[in-house]
Amino acid sequence: MASRRAIGWLIGIGVLAALVSGGIFVYSLLQRDKPEVHSNILEHFKYGSIGSEDRQGVPYSLWLALPRVFADLLPKGQGNGYQRFGFIYEPGRRRPIGTSLREKPLGQQGLNCAVCHTAMVRESPKARPRVVLGMPANQFNLQAYVNFLRACGRDERFNADALIPAMRKADPDFDWKDELLYRHYVIPRTRKALQEVDKDFAWMDRRPKTGPGRVDTFNPYKVLFNILGPDDKTVGTVDLPSLWNQRPRRGMQLHWDGNNDKVEERNISAAIGAGVRFDPASKESLDEPSMARLADWIRDLPPPRYPRERIDEAKAGRGASLFSDKCSACHSFGGARVGKVTAIDEIGTDRQRLDSFTAELSRNMNTIGTGLPWRFSHFRKTNGYANQPLDGIWLRAPYLHNGSVPDLVSLLAPPAERPKFFYRGYDVYDWQRVGFISQGPEATRVGFRYDTGVPGNGNGGHVYGTRLPQRDKQALIEYMKGL
Repeated sequence: MASRRAIGWLIGIGVLAALVSGGIFVYSLLQRDKPEVHSNILEHFKYGSIGSEDRQGVPYSLWLALPRVFADLLPKGQGNGYQRFGFIYEPGRRRPIGTSLREKPLGQQGLNCAVCHTAMVRESPKARPRVVLGMPANQFNLQAYVNFLRACGRDERFNADALIPAMRKADPDFDWKDELLYRHYVIPRTRKALQEVDKDFAWMDRRPKTGPGRVDTFNPYKVLFNILGPDDKTVGTVDLPSLWNQRPRRGMQLHWDGNNDKVEERNISAAIGAGVRFDPASKESLDEPSMARLADWIRDLPPPRYPRERIDEAKAGRGASLFSDKCSACHSFGGARVGKVTAIDEIGTDRQRLDSFTAELSRNMNTIGTGLPWRFSHFRKTNGYANQPLDGIWLRAPYLHNGSVPDLVSLLAPPAERPKFFYRGYDVYDWQRVGFISQGPEATRVGFRYDTGVPGNGNGGHVYGTRLPQRDKQALIEYMKGL
């Protein structure tokens, strides 16, 4: 009898210990928040977490499986799976550049800074592509990627029976415990979240397609603040910028319309656009140490140099004096007007982006981060577009704030003579015109047809230098290659 009682106590203690240890395991699992971190800053820029996975991340095993189940929803284009959106894969990597991973408690895939600031360049159609960090991601189509996720969430195939077999194939680490969790919780919850994303981005369906290398930065914020009314048809689409040389940009009016002059706020607002949560009531997700590392790195990141052997030094020498006389005040570090706004009535470029960012939105932007050390306070409404330094200008094509002019030769032509349409997203460089090849069979086959007659896509204005003699234009371009 006594021995039975003792055995019963031992069993009870064992069960209790198992429950306690199981509870501790579950608690620790639910509390897990382990970001992907790389000691090498280049690898961290490409693959490290900035905290975006929590608000707009997708469970990693599920993310790997989506292109398999929904291959018919992928856009036409080069490559397979996520390559169709312009994601860049390096050899031996399961994830492309610009994606991050964080264990929360399952692996969550998110986006980081590199997704919008990394691109490929080829010297010729037969050359190997060169990956350039800090460059505008002019092959990446963010809108098409968002629309793919939206379409997946609407599709009846978004269910456990269709997705779990694809997850097993896509992720060798996917096991029976994952299957239980995904089947009964993760898949239904993710579908619901994607349907909310679908509603939040419905405004895109009423505006022209952005194409690769461009993004509507601030209309999503209007949705967030519930101020995007039905009568607001403004198109805020702009070209993705470069990240080079942030130190000398301190104090300049940033973003295309110069609506903020604090580099730190510009960086955090970009991180929020990638998915970082900023509400302290529900725990902000910004990974400040990671962002600080990246900010330190881009502070003095130089642009790649144009191949010196391709520059006519004699022409460039003549162009230097022309640039100093005609351009440097607005486009050289230290110039009197660089980093300052030129009024829209003077510059004359497409005003849709300017009109999209309103005074009301500016006031709302300055509430972001309330209760946090980095609360925004520098957003303001302007009346034009900011003059940009031209460092690495050869890799920042297409030109103007909306990417409406394909190359420097076209930019120095009168607006009426600039191409009415061209193709964006082809990675082969045009050494003669200084931009990317934007016409011809291959550009047509792989590129996005950019129509300058579409709202927000106008290529007028910025007539500076368009009346110069052809000889002077050639010299000026030759000099600008080396900036």
